[in-house]
Amino acid sequence: MQKYHLISLGCQMNLSDTERVKTVLHELGFEPTENEMEASILGVIACSVRQKAIDKVYSRIAKWNKLKNRKNLLTFVSGCILPADNERFIKLFDLVFPMSELPQLPDMIRQYGIATPASLQQSSDSLVVKKPKAKVREGVGFLLEPVKTPQKPTAPKLNPGKDIDEFWHVEPTYTSEFEAFIPIQNGCDKFCTFCAVPYTRGREVSRPSQEILDELAMLVNKGYKSITLLGQNVNSYGLDKRGDEISFAELLRRVGEFGLKSGKKFWVYFTSPHPRDMTDEVIEVIAQYDCLAKQIHLPVQSGDDKVLMRMNRKHAMDKYRHIVHTIRTLIPQATLFTDIIVGFTGESDEQFENTRKAMEEFKYNMAYIAQYSVRPGAASSRWEDDVPKEVKKQRYHILTEELTKHSFVYNEQLVGKTLEVLVRGNDRKAGFLTGYTEGKLVIRFGSNDENLIGQIVEVKVESASTLSLEGSLVMVNQMAG
Repeated sequence: MQKYHLISLGCQMNLSDTERVKTVLHELGFEPTENEMEASILGVIACSVRQKAIDKVYSRIAKWNKLKNRKNLLTFVSGCILPADNERFIKLFDLVFPMSELPQLPDMIRQYGIATPASLQQSSDSLVVKKPKAKVREGVGFLLEPVKTPQKPTAPKLNPGKDIDEFWHVEPTYTSEFEAFIPIQNGCDKFCTFCAVPYTRGREVSRPSQEILDELAMLVNKGYKSITLLGQNVNSYGLDKRGDEISFAELLRRVGEFGLKSGKKFWVYFTSPHPRDMTDEVIEVIAQYDCLAKQIHLPVQSGDDKVLMRMNRKHAMDKYRHIVHTIRTLIPQATLFTDIIVGFTGESDEQFENTRKAMEEFKYNMAYIAQYSVRPGAASSRWEDDVPKEVKKQRYHILTEELTKHSFVYNEQLVGKTLEVLVRGNDRKAGFLTGYTEGKLVIRFGSNDENLIGQIVEVKVESASTLSLEGSLVMVNQMAG
């Protein structure tokens, strides 16, 4: 049996995309393998948003191309790819395509001259035996391919937002039996100056709401406990189809109504929203329904209005502050997560201090802090990256300390309380299982019962640290099924 090996880099959207790639390869008859040496197809779901992720792609393809001296294999790359990276990848990978063209991947593979396991079940009259190309180690074998095999095709020109509806119709191969992603929207129209997403995924396109709700119902009926609605800007859902599609608040309301009728215990999350499009109505709906998880990821990026203007975030801190106040008022139990960039072009000590003060004010439970790096194609790439690396590192550590200080105070207040926990697997500490609360706080508890994995249980918190909790098992939630 021929096998494939996939590497997914970047955000949750790329992980979700990878699940659909797996489906296409499975339908061709390939099986997954964790061992690259066993695979005849090697693929990367890339991320041009972070330089470190792109560096990993170049490192891996160099290794894979050396493997071609010893065996027949095909390499491909897709995902979030900037035009500049795309041009380089064309010279390094056998296939380069936008994720919206995933449904055409089987044809691309066949045209390249790789016979799929499924095609080998066809009449042998349509196949010929072809010796491998030069520099193939003796004894590797022969490659079966269709008789009329064209020359290696050039990579299609990337048009990331084109035909995304067809991509959504590919049923994902879920990597978990209790956690799942549902893409609801693709692309972004905000054009933040630091961000590459509009150039890698195109403009905003909303998925039909009925498809989203149908997929949600299917997952819940199969026993999934944690479902995340995905998009580059989820709370702008429906704005590209005004009059023809519902709003994000209404989508959440319908999810909530389904939750009431289902009688099942599950949590629905969403990421990532933009403060400009976050309405009071969205927060009101979350407060109303139990299945809408009381955890909100609200990227702030900077706590300084002038930096936000240079970032083209299209909102000021007063708007952000209003959103947080509304969350604290209507959903006081909600945890708050955020994204922050330190060392953005032109960020002064005073402007950074405003960001630190924002962290002190909002007391985030988790913050994903990134040191600014230039992304080719993004508007800020034309500006001088004038904040030294040493300063970026220092600011990163200052904010990290600020985060841990406030998260520890919050976690300490949970000691003695009993919380619902979705058990995700074995902890690194022997004899313990680990999971997360509805607010996505990591917690572990003593147990060797692996049957609890994938269930929602009750755990009494006994101790707290900066970013995690520890407790003891109380009971399994009776609604977990």
